[in-house]
Amino acid sequence: MINYFIKAMGIILFLSTHLFAVDAQMEIVKKGVTLPKISVNVASDSFDQALVNKIAKVIEQDLTVSGHFEVIENKILLPFNERPNFVLSRNQNIDLMVNLSVEQSSFAGVLLLAKVYDINSGNLVLNQSFSSSKLDRFPFLAHRTSIAINDYMKAPKIAWMDKFVIFSRYVSSKESEIVISDYTLTYQKVIVKGGLNIFPKWADASQESFYYTTYNREKPTLVKSNLFTGQMTDVISSDGMIVCSDVSSDGKKLLLTMSPENQPDVYLYNTQTKIKSKITDYKGIDVGGSFIDDESRIVFVSDRLKHPNIFAQTIGSRAVERLVFHGRNNSSATSFKNLIVYSSRDGDNEFSKDSFNLYLISTKDDFVRQLTTNGRNQFPKFSNDGESVLYLKTYNNKSSIGIIRLKYNSSFLFPLQGGNIQSIDW
Repeated sequence: MINYFIKAMGIILFLSTHLFAVDAQMEIVKKGVTLPKISVNVASDSFDQALVNKIAKVIEQDLTVSGHFEVIENKILLPFNERPNFVLSRNQNIDLMVNLSVEQSSFAGVLLLAKVYDINSGNLVLNQSFSSSKLDRFPFLAHRTSIAINDYMKAPKIAWMDKFVIFSRYVSSKESEIVISDYTLTYQKVIVKGGLNIFPKWADASQESFYYTTYNREKPTLVKSNLFTGQMTDVISSDGMIVCSDVSSDGKKLLLTMSPENQPDVYLYNTQTKIKSKITDYKGIDVGGSFIDDESRIVFVSDRLKHPNIFAQTIGSRAVERLVFHGRNNSSATSFKNLIVYSSRDGDNEFSKDSFNLYLISTKDDFVRQLTTNGRNQFPKFSNDGESVLYLKTYNNKSSIGIIRLKYNSSFLFPLQGGNIQSIDW
């Protein structure tokens, strides 16, 4: 029985990966339109030049990842309250010029000042400030600045950049901690520690609370924790294992992997009535359920073909539909409405050995799109707007957090070092 549960956990456990972001690297880029050229600069008279340079670097990453701008290296050394030489900037093919400065705020935090000039019209088009009570949260000041610039251009929203990423990482044997970070992993803060705490999952879009599994009770227990107050509530326990893999859009229903009857199945749990109901019923392994098709169905991973594969099932029905017809190890999937991204082992190929790649499919048609081409690409997670996918990549013995921008056919890597990642959500 122990070996059986080890196998089940192996299907849904995230691979160990080194954790700490360095620099974003573009992996795939295709541009079909001319993008506005933007120069991000540090004011020559700014307080704490080192900090502003860090912020400017994150903003450049943001704007590149957005797919809406071409960040150029032409720098303009200018005091914050002086206007740029518009003629010279036009000759340098600059469309937008950003000038940044920081001030120490009255509450011992940091105040970021940002001015954006439209070089072609010769106008100051943005003059905003962003504050944080904590200096180490400077990446979020950068993200908010990038969002403001993007909104000025009326480009598709990139509000997801200002959201937290939550993950669990191993500290030692039978001990892990839960951490929140920005999407680049530049900012990190431990929010749960002590014992074995894994599989964090945001409880709602506001990111006020999150669920996680703790093994610090008599039985594996699902805990709900408030990020801001620290209040923790035990939700439900189960023998063997319990994992929250998805939350309904209204936050009232959870998809849980549980094994109260000595085999893992996917259950629907109502947070209002505290009632659970079994969705899958197979004498094998069914794990990792995610809502699809307006939350009327679920997609999940099962070994009913004697190897992990992706299936779908209508809630309340026993009929099961196979969704993937290639690969013999399709062990993780994520969903957004009718779209599914899954990881499939492709075996050795011209790019790497033991290759796992990500594929995008739809429940509405036979559409299939390969998203990655080399290395081990696993454990995808859709962003809350469905336009981006977060995943873990290992290539040439180097591990990274990857972000795929689906509409722009581009992906970006944030190399990792130090620590072992267990699971991640955003």
